[in-house]
Amino acid sequence: MKKGIEANSKEAVLLLAHGTPDVLGEMDEYLKLVTGGRGVPSHVVHELQERYAAIGLRDTPSIAGPHLTRWTMRQADRLRERLDCPVYVGMRNWKPFIHDVVDDMRLAGIEKIRAICLAPQNSRTSVGLFKRAVEIAVAGSFSVDFVAGWADHPMLIKAFAQRMQPALNVARSKPHDRVAVLFTAHSVPTRTIQPSEAPVEYHGMILANGPDSYADDCKETARLVAEALKDILSPDDWYFAFQSQGMSGGPWIGPTVEDSLSQLKAEGYETVVIQPVGFLCDHVEVLYDIDIAFQKTAMNLGLKLIRAGSLNDSSLLIDALENLALYGKEDNASGSSSR
Repeated sequence: MKKGIEANSKEAVLLLAHGTPDVLGEMDEYLKLVTGGRGVPSHVVHELQERYAAIGLRDTPSIAGPHLTRWTMRQADRLRERLDCPVYVGMRNWKPFIHDVVDDMRLAGIEKIRAICLAPQNSRTSVGLFKRAVEIAVAGSFSVDFVAGWADHPMLIKAFAQRMQPALNVARSKPHDRVAVLFTAHSVPTRTIQPSEAPVEYHGMILANGPDSYADDCKETARLVAEALKDILSPDDWYFAFQSQGMSGGPWIGPTVEDSLSQLKAEGYETVVIQPVGFLCDHVEVLYDIDIAFQKTAMNLGLKLIRAGSLNDSSLLIDALENLALYGKEDNASGSSSR
């Protein structure tokens, strides 16, 4: 598979994503899966139900499905059009579950898969757990080539830059306004990426020892996108923050978006263009956290906030996935984990 997927072979591509509930009533069950069976307090469940409701999730399933599932399936459909092999989608925290999809692949006679994690930046809490979930499901029954850590893929960078350009054009419609760009990625608990002599527990899983490049990977994606936009974006006008810090105890990595917006206002910026380079499609951390919560924060500060469009089914993103499917990338997932 390193030199390409052969037509009519017993090889397949498996796209991996976190998953999201299909209806509001599944939130409690979904959160138990996210937290490794521990569950969360009822007020947290209700808070998240309100957030998901604000972006369109209802008590009954929609024909289109929730945003994350819809766009991930669309990405798979577009990739399937490019390849002479099956393309499957497996979710770690919801349907279609990775283990169920692997069972389907086994029944279909698949003997080798290339698994692509749809979280480009490498980390033990996302990529590492995806890798472990695939390993458990496959249980040695066929060969797996796991693609991890593609935060610097040229087509990914071009895709983000392409989405940023129209947002910057809108932001600069008033020529005298100062405009900043704020790149973001999802925050993670500080303890999960710090060097540790002993394994770290995370949501019922034990994370492997070793360095975790997540924060550096996220900032490198941002740097490369800014570099791709150097003709229209000054290096002095872009910043980086981690968003969507969790509700659980303990510190999460920052700076936060809220603090960054306050800083940008204090520095004299009137408009901020935000681009979440840690996400590949619309979902709750984009449609609620940015479009609703951060928009309100910006408004209260007297800032205009504009979000660059998500990649979703961008042709350049599909180019990147096609390249990874055909040629792979060094398997450098930040360790695996075990229960």
